[in-house]
Amino acid sequence: MTEGLAPTRPQRFLTAPAPSIKSWPVSTPDMEQTARALNELGAATLGESGGVPMAPRLGPAWPGSRLVAPAFTVSCARGDNLAVHVAVTRCPRGSALVVDVSGLEERGYWGEVLTTAAEAAGIAGLVIDGGVRDIAALQAHGFPVFSTIIALAGATKVGGGSIGRPVRVGDVEVRTGDWVVGDSDGVTIVAAERMEEVLAAGKARAVKEAGMFGELRAGRTTLELLGVDPSPITT
Repeated sequence: MTEGLAPTRPQRFLTAPAPSIKSWPVSTPDMEQTARALNELGAATLGESGGVPMAPRLGPAWPGSRLVAPAFTVSCARGDNLAVHVAVTRCPRGSALVVDVSGLEERGYWGEVLTTAAEAAGIAGLVIDGGVRDIAALQAHGFPVFSTIIALAGATKVGGGSIGRPVRVGDVEVRTGDWVVGDSDGVTIVAAERMEEVLAAGKARAVKEAGMFGELRAGRTTLELLGVDPSPITT
């Protein structure tokens, strides 16, 4: 267990690794194809292309966390993670847990013990609207985690909760089967029924931006390319 950590917001890391994700134990070729397409676009592009960005309070718990997977939803009682323990035994292989903690962030709902169990169960990662701990161990495992804070105090394991039902995490409604895309920019949710249109819009945006980069290097300005009026700015 990581020592000496008080509840605090994790850093937002400015340096991202090359776009790659830990090998996911997907069950179908379609899942793998979808995951690769989402990973290439990333959370920011998808969030501007019809995906729904989570609130900026959610970010990577360790530098380099990157997650692309279908969601398996969890709702915990306040200060309790029994539902998380149950979810680890029920989550489909290749999916990621997306966890609502009923408004009480300041607990270490997740740590190295649950990470080890999740890896053995083929779980792809975790998004939680609350605290986690054992950060050095999570990084050593290479297990992708997105959280709001780092918190040392543990959670009880007696409360109620639910799994597989719609939850609200990061101010976004998430259902089991929606897709989670997390990287150094944050977390975006892509609704399962909108996947085709979001991917199409994301790819079109990526192509447009690639063209803009070339024009900017050639000397054009963002004002020209975006067609914005600079006159409201005083000099």
